[in-house]
Amino acid sequence: MKRIQRAAGAVVGSAVGDALGAPFEFGPQGAFSARFPAPGAPRAPGAGGEMCGGGGWDPGEATDDTQMAVLVAESLLERGGLDLPDIFARFQRWAASGPKDIGLQTEDVLTNGMPWDLAAAIHFQVNQRAAGNGSLMRASTSAVHFAAASQEATMDAARRIAALTHGDRAAWEGTAIFHELIRVTFEDTDPLTALPDILALMHPDHRGRYATVLAPDWHPDQATEFNGAVWPCLGSAVWALRTTTSFEDAIRAAIDLGGDTDTVAAVTGGLAGAYYGLDAIPAHWTQPLHVPLPGFDGRVLHLADLLHLAHRLGTTHAGHPPTDRGC
Repeated sequence: MKRIQRAAGAVVGSAVGDALGAPFEFGPQGAFSARFPAPGAPRAPGAGGEMCGGGGWDPGEATDDTQMAVLVAESLLERGGLDLPDIFARFQRWAASGPKDIGLQTEDVLTNGMPWDLAAAIHFQVNQRAAGNGSLMRASTSAVHFAAASQEATMDAARRIAALTHGDRAAWEGTAIFHELIRVTFEDTDPLTALPDILALMHPDHRGRYATVLAPDWHPDQATEFNGAVWPCLGSAVWALRTTTSFEDAIRAAIDLGGDTDTVAAVTGGLAGAYYGLDAIPAHWTQPLHVPLPGFDGRVLHLADLLHLAHRLGTTHAGHPPTDRGC
C-alpha cells in the first residue's frame, strides 16, 4: 500500500473515530451497536447513518481531539518543523475561544498564565495527576509527519509535544508508542508484532504498565483505571485493532467499550486508518465529517481539507526535530 494511503487513513480515520464516538461519550458499553446493530445500516437520504450527532455535537462534527491535531499539523507545516512555543500558542488561542469540549487538565495548563515550557510541569507538581489521554488523542497528525523520520526522532517528537500539556511521563510514553506504531505501519510492518520491540524503548518506570495493557491476552474489561487515562486508552485502541478485521469493525468495537468513546475511537481510528488505508473508511462516515477550529476566524475543515493536510504531512520530510525552537 502506498504511504500516502496510510497517511490519509491515519488522519481521516482518527477524525472519523472522534466524530463517531463523541455522541456516546461516558455512555454504557454496547450503546453504539445497540443503536446501529448492523454495519452500513439503511440511512435516510443525505444522512450519515452512524454519524448521528448528539450530546451537543452535530452529525460528523469532530471534537477537541481532532481540533488540536489540526493545530499541531498546521504548526508543523507552517513553521517547517517542531516549534513547541508555536504549538502551545495555537493551543492557547484555541482554548481561550471557548471550544465546546476541552479537558480539565488541558484547560488549566493552557490558561494558567505560565510560559509554554513550565505550564504543564507546574500543573503536575501541584496536582500530581497528569496521565490523561489528552496528548494521545491529538497525535495522529504528528505521527504521520514524523513517520518518515527515524524511530528515535518520531518518539522524541511525540514526548516533547505531549509534554506541552501533560507533565506526567506516562502520557509522554503512551504518545511515543502511538507515534512508533504509525511509523512501523508505514513501513509495511505489522504494528502488533512490533510491540515487544517498542516496549523495550519505554522509560523503565512506565514499561510494565504499558506491557500489561498491550499484551495479546489483555481485554479492556481488565483495566484498573477509566479509559480516560492514557494507558488503558491506548491499550483499548490496540485491542480493537487486534481483535477485528476491518476499519469499521475496529471503530465499532472501540465505541462499544463506553467511557471516553471519542478519544478511544480517535486513537483506534488513527491506528486502523494507517493499517487498512483510506479506502477502507466508509464513505458515509467521511462525507459529513467536519472539524471546526474555534478561535481561528470561524474556519471549518472538511474531508478535502483533511486529505490535503494528510498529503502535506505525509510528503514533507520531517527529519530530526530542530534544536533551536523549544528544547
